Amino acid sequence: MSEVRRNRRRMAQEELGFNDEREQQEIEMRMQQEQQRRDAKEAKRLEIESSASYAMAMKTAKLMDKWHLDALIGFIPGGFGDALTQMLILPFIYLSMFKVRSLPLTLAVIYNSLVDIAIGLIPFWIGNICDFFHRSYLKSLRQIVGFVEDDREVIDEVNRNAVKMGILIVVFCFIIYLLVALAIEIVEWIGSLF
Repeated sequence: MSEVRRNRRRMAQEELGFNDEREQQEIEMRMQQEQQRRDAKEAKRLEIESSASYAMAMKTAKLMDKWHLDALIGFIPGGFGDALTQMLILPFIYLSMFKVRSLPLTLAVIYNSLVDIAIGLIPFWIGNICDFFHRSYLKSLRQIVGFVEDDREVIDEVNRNAVKMGILIVVFCFIIYLLVALAIEIVEWIGSLF
């Protein structure tokens, strides 16, 4: 093929956008950008997993739900046991809000905590017995780990239910208010008997 024909062909390809060199450079640039994005995501994952709050959340979930300390501490009367156990949700909220930076995840963690509070407030130790079977700490940890490890199934589930979680948080706050009012009434009634 003559030099003139090659030049014409090259110019025609360039005009039509078939420049192999330019396309190859663009592909390489996009591959480098994708690798940089993956490296940044991996660095963030390692940073979160090495944080003290992540380690504390892991230990808390194990102690409270696998060893059932949540239910056992809940037997402390007057709701003090339930209040004490709910203070341990703070590392989970911190992780979801400030490390992972996800509002839907934070709503899911708060929702899990409020459900645990509501179950623990059911009177006459029924709630504490039910608390043996409800594992809010493990559920919150599974959701956080899903976000940290980029598990699309967990992330999609949490994001899809974000609005529902927001509404249910308000509902459970009202339910908790009613359960506290019921507990006060029961205590006053028992006090009036003596």
